[in-house]
Formats: sequence, structure tokens, C-alpha cells
Amino acid sequence: MTADHKKILGKTACWIALACLVVPMAGSYFFDDMFSTLSQIFRHPEDLALGWDSAMYGFYAGGYSFLCVWGGLVICGVLLDMYGVRLVGSIFVGLMVLGAGLVTFAITAGFAPGTSLTVAYIGCMIFGLGSEIAGVAVTRSIAKWFKGRNVAFAMGLQLAIARLGTAAAFIISPMLVAQKDPGQMYSLSETARPAFLGLTMLLIGAVLWAIFVAMDAKYDKAAGITVAKGEVKKEDKFVFSDILKVLTNRRFILISLLCVFFYCCIISFKKFGTSIVIPRFDMDLDSAKWTITMIPFFTVIFTPLFGAIVDKVGKATYWMIAGALLVLAAHLIIAFAPAGVPFFGYLGIAILGVGYSLVPSAMWPSVPKIVPEKTLGTAYSLIYWIQNMGMLLVPVFVGGIFKKAAADGGVSDASAAVSAEYIFIGLAIIAITVSFLLRLSSAKNPSLELDLPNKKK
Repeated sequence: MTADHKKILGKTACWIALACLVVPMAGSYFFDDMFSTLSQIFRHPEDLALGWDSAMYGFYAGGYSFLCVWGGLVICGVLLDMYGVRLVGSIFVGLMVLGAGLVTFAITAGFAPGTSLTVAYIGCMIFGLGSEIAGVAVTRSIAKWFKGRNVAFAMGLQLAIARLGTAAAFIISPMLVAQKDPGQMYSLSETARPAFLGLTMLLIGAVLWAIFVAMDAKYDKAAGITVAKGEVKKEDKFVFSDILKVLTNRRFILISLLCVFFYCCIISFKKFGTSIVIPRFDMDLDSAKWTITMIPFFTVIFTPLFGAIVDKVGKATYWMIAGALLVLAAHLIIAFAPAGVPFFGYLGIAILGVGYSLVPSAMWPSVPKIVPEKTLGTAYSLIYWIQNMGMLLVPVFVGGIFKKAAADGGVSDASAAVSAEYIFIGLAIIAITVSFLLRLSSAKNPSLELDLPNKKK
């Protein structure tokens, strides 16, 4: 960003733009995690008017990634680079709201369990694609508005506030769907309360996104930036061969692999968090709810802090290694610490929250260093595409473990929780390996400045 651009993008305008960008993402995180601290109710489908069991819930959760995995993210990321954040981003913010509305309709309409699951799955697919592309648009916009400034801090702050949406889902959903004694039914309207709240948050976010679009258009006009045909410099035009250049970039491949294995250790874990910590550490639902909520709360504190450190001192690949190691340590504690001792549950989740803050604060600001700005939308979309492959499959496998345990009287809930943890431990080990490879690549290519500070003097 030139000095003139910095003058046009005043500090106040940057922070106002950031405020408009974080709310749609917070709403998205809330809606995505609205059932995470209620996952145990799906273990007793006979008590649900909705009629879903754990496997059906896991199938629904995986629907978020279906369209993303089957090419939607890549195609839409290319469209983002070709036609701009304002147009394409607005379309997908709208799809995010539309998908959430369809999910809400599905779980309140009184359909048979199989039908409601099918409709909700379709809604979740639309919501997931909209949410992921909206996330790409937000990240790309922050990279633009904060280039040469506190970009890692801004991205970290956006992630932290967005994850407040997750924290809100963890805390509020059990309040909206109060725990009942076995044999008492959860009505459709009770089960859908979190969905209605999430949909409301998304609608508010859509309004704020519209405000950002107006601000971004005003900035481009003041800076003399145009996307009209024939008025963009040749070297800044997106061409399809750029996709191949991104896909053959070794550092990009490593960051993508780190993303999928690292995030599946946490995002997929959150979907079944209460189902794991309750039997492992003999917690009641309220304690388990607050334990899992530590994950987003820790990221709210530490992600902006670590982002500011990366901006100032660099060493991004070292932070990625440290974060992946912490996540492995957390899952080892959750899996193998003495059973029935809540302290170890709190300790494992606290460490998981810190690790969840370290890697993203260093990883996402590194992407603009390894790909040209004109292909950032495609690059982020490709990373999310690879990430969603894992998020499509892991919840299905974990949900299957809990369903099998419920059907097999010889398998305890605690044993099922440990079996689920084996999946997350394996993913964490792979994430650590990839982070070390990224560090070696950075050392061999110092010109990329992956480990140098982001903030320019």
C-alpha cells in the first residue's frame, strides 16, 4: 500500500470497516456452533421431537462443507478475484442468510426425521458455502485495508470477535434449550431456539456488510481504483493460469495442509465437545458447557495479542509449530488424563484454546506473502476448500463412534470419548509435521519474509 493509499484509508475508517466485517462472521460462527454444547441430546433421539440421533447430527454438521469440497469454494474464489469483493461477497453473505433460514425452517416444520435432516442438510450446504466465501471476502478485505499496517492484529481481532459468536452459542444455546430429565420431550420449537437467534444475528450482519460495501466503493473511488474492463493494469488482471501458479506453490500447499489438519483438531472437536468431556471428567452439562466455552474465550484474548506480536517481531512459522504442539498436548490430556477429575478437563481445554490462537494469528497473515494480491481470493478459497474436506468427514466419523457406543451396551461413554480423541491426536501429529516442513521451507526461501514482521516502519 502506498503512502497515498494510507492517507485515503485513515485509521478511523479502517477500524469502522473492520467492525462492519466482524459481525457477519460472528453470526456465522454462532449458527455453525449452535448445537455444539447440546450434542448430548442427540444421543437420546427418543426424547427429541426432531428425532435425530448422534450419527444424523454428525451428518448434518458435515453438510457445512459439502458444496465447499465439491468445487464450490474454488469456483467462487475465482469469481471473487474476477468480479471483486463487493459483488461476489454480497451474493454469498445473502446465501449464508438463506441457508440459515432453510435450516431453521427444516427443524421447525414438523417433518419426519429423515425429511427434516435432508432439508436441513441442504440448508447447511448453502449456509456453509456462503459462510466460507463470505469469510474469504472478509479476510481479503482486511488484507487490503490493513496492508502495511497491523494486518496480523486486525485479522486476529476479527477472528477473536467472530469466535465470540462461538462462545455465545456455547453459553446461550443450553440456556435456550434447558436440560430435561430422561423421558421428557424436547419440542421442535425448543430445539430451534438457537437457530432463530443465529438467524437474527446473520440478518444484522448482512446490514453491516452493506455498510462496508459502501465504504469500500468510496475508498476505491477516492484511490482511483476501478475494475472496469480495460482500465486495470495488465499485471494486475486475474487470469486462469494464476490458479495453477497458486496450486504449485510449495509454501501454499504446506499452509493448506496445516490448515486442514489443525482446524479439524478443534472445529470438529467442538461439535462433540460436551459428549467427550462429560463422560471423561464426570462433569454435569453446565460445567461441560463452560469448559468448552473456554476455547473461544481464550482465542478472544490471545489471538489479537499473538497477532500483534507477529506484526512486531515476526517468527510466524515458529508460532505455527508452537500452536500445533499445544493442540497435541491438549488432546493427549483430554484422552489420557485420570478419568473423573474435572481439573484435567479444564487444563486440556485451556491449552487447546491457546493453541487455537497461535496458529491462525501467524498463518492467515502469511498467505499474502506467498501469493500475489490479485489471486488472494483464489488462494484463501483453495485453503478453505482443502480445510472443508476434513470438516466434511471428521464429524461423520466421530458421530459414528458415539452412535455405535450408544447401540453397544458393552461400550461406555468414556471409552467412546477416548476413541474419538484418537482421531484428533492423529490429526494433531500430522499438523505438527507440516508446520516443521513449513519452517524448513521458510529458512530455504528468506526472500518471502515469512518470519519477518508484518508492520512496516
